[in-house]
Amino acid sequence: MTKEAGHFVTMLGPNVCVGKKPKHADAAAEDYYFNNIQCMQDNVVAALEQAGGNVTEGYVGGFNATGRVPIIDPYWKQGLCPVNVHCHLGAEHLSVGQYDEHGSGPGAHDDSHDDSHSVRQGLQCHRYDAHNTAFTSEYAWKHCKDMQVGQTYEVHWPHSAAGACGTPNQYQTPFYDGVFCMDGVITLAPLNTFKKIGVQAQVFTIVNDENYYYPDLIRGMIVDGEMGGDIARYTGSTTGTSRSNEICSRYTPITWQVDRKCHLVSASSFDKMCADMKAQRDDMTDDLHAHGAREVVAHELTANNQHN
Repeated sequence: MTKEAGHFVTMLGPNVCVGKKPKHADAAAEDYYFNNIQCMQDNVVAALEQAGGNVTEGYVGGFNATGRVPIIDPYWKQGLCPVNVHCHLGAEHLSVGQYDEHGSGPGAHDDSHDDSHSVRQGLQCHRYDAHNTAFTSEYAWKHCKDMQVGQTYEVHWPHSAAGACGTPNQYQTPFYDGVFCMDGVITLAPLNTFKKIGVQAQVFTIVNDENYYYPDLIRGMIVDGEMGGDIARYTGSTTGTSRSNEICSRYTPITWQVDRKCHLVSASSFDKMCADMKAQRDDMTDDLHAHGAREVVAHELTANNQHN
């Protein structure tokens, strides 16, 4: 820290995480290992386990993930820190009776930030009430882009043991830069990705009601009373609409810890989260709006190692 013209100025080095998203398993061979692949080849599953899956209590997936046990502890106990936060329009996971095909919400979502107008909406919660103004009254958004009161969103907090934990470079967009920031931690041989990378996921319906204000969404899943108290743990992949039940992610296996219940949260909580994202050293602009939701992963692509 130096002093210039009466003001203290913090001198920061380079953002060491920029460009750390890997493309190749073997950089010398330029094998493009991490490119998406066809999920099925000659009627045989060609990819490892995928996400987001069915997290309903008692559900067991059809993909044999023997030997891969998801992280059961809170991630911080295993040396992982959050390296990003972002959300998806609707739920990418399925929890029967909480967020599923029978959920509901407000009218058409404003996806004007996306020139293709192709933001795919996922499943919705059962919390929406068109007769309650908390679900219908507009909120004056200052930081988040194209969010909507009454709408369902699934928030993801990618965590990594290879993150720049506790430094100004901890939070990164794209999240892959944060996940793979520090070299020599994550390996494919031996495979340790599901031990070193994890995602927290929590599904919310946004309300215009300050009784549901939570000030620190950027830090991770809310654990408060029933919130964060019913967690499904399994191994899967990264998500998003570049993947489907035909096109699969190669960023797998990683641990998922998913709250099975849908919760109410104030619009101001989301806006505070977006304000905090804008205050990070890295440019997180691309995560200020909701991303499209991947379709729920097919049974045969969902790991059979779900833990409560």
